[in-house]
Amino acid sequence: MRILELISSVNPAGGGPVEGLKQTAAVAVRRGVTVEVATLDDPTAPWVRDFPLPLHAFGPARLKYSYAPRLLPWLRAHAQDYDAVVVHGLWQYHGFAARQALHRTSTPYYVFPHGMLDPWFKRTYPLKHLKKWMYWPWADYRVLRDAQAVLFTTEEERLLARQSFWLYRCREAVIGYGTAAPTGDAAQQREAFCAAFPALRDTRNLLFLSRLHPKKGCDTLLAAFARIVHRDPQLRLVMAGPDQVGWQRTLVAQAQALGIAERVTWTGMLTGDLKWGAYRAADAFVLPSHQENFGVVVAEALACGVPVLTSDKVNTWREVQAARAGLVADDSSAGTAQLFDKWLALSEPERLSMRLAAVAAFREHFEIESFATRLYGLLRAKNGAPSATLEAV
Repeated sequence: MRILELISSVNPAGGGPVEGLKQTAAVAVRRGVTVEVATLDDPTAPWVRDFPLPLHAFGPARLKYSYAPRLLPWLRAHAQDYDAVVVHGLWQYHGFAARQALHRTSTPYYVFPHGMLDPWFKRTYPLKHLKKWMYWPWADYRVLRDAQAVLFTTEEERLLARQSFWLYRCREAVIGYGTAAPTGDAAQQREAFCAAFPALRDTRNLLFLSRLHPKKGCDTLLAAFARIVHRDPQLRLVMAGPDQVGWQRTLVAQAQALGIAERVTWTGMLTGDLKWGAYRAADAFVLPSHQENFGVVVAEALACGVPVLTSDKVNTWREVQAARAGLVADDSSAGTAQLFDKWLALSEPERLSMRLAAVAAFREHFEIESFATRLYGLLRAKNGAPSATLEAV
């Protein structure tokens, strides 16, 4: 079986979709599936050169739409080389090109929206939503309508996707998502992180690890932390992640205005042992997002036995809450402060129980092997998943 994964960029700063693609493909390759990736990146980009899978780069792309004119003729010429094509994300040229090249051919394509149909974007960025409406009927609506299936990570994502555009038609399939448990020595990873950030060695660290982006609730997190920081002199907030939209300067100024600058550490993007070490050195993982489709970082935290403090706008909150692997509140600063209050009120045995529950929740819901089985089983079926797992709307 030969699969083409189509994504706008494999830059690791892109977050969960890129990491998820790499990890799922690694499982598939171990099972004898051939996986290749096509991207709109510049072929000279360092993340293209170092990518671990066979990669076709058709950039540099033009404009924010990431138009890459070489992609469409290549897809048309090579469509028959693949048993299926998986399109990751919406609103950029690669999805439109996939539909143009593959519609009415024997090569089916599938779309992973990765939360990009969530109505939060419509409410938060109404002008951008209006702009999308101008080309929705001619582009992404048809991309979804003509896909073999549109793949959702949770039931909540599937239901929310129906609320963004009244013109909406596709075959839906909820197949979950997953990530791999960390490899390597946990103690060494923790030591690597503490050596890089020695001020965090003997402190109680609350870890945020994600992109610094308004939808992640970083400003909400700082405000909530300021409300409880006086409760324990050992508390530290670790803000780990790339500053994709130039927001960090504003957030640093907010921390200074709140009087908590000395209790907040900004690490930048972490990878490899430093990333896993940040989890290992954390008392709890905090993600108060206003919108989060899946949150690979939530699954990674659970895999490391780190309790998750999250908002009810993160689509995996139900699994976290049901497993008693963390705490859930609304996505306001008061809600996030409530998470901290409840966390600080727990006894040590209760926190230990939550750590054990975190690992169990990861294995039950988010382990990469079971997700890969579902995904590639669906792709291998050629005509889609069994009817019980597909719903046409």
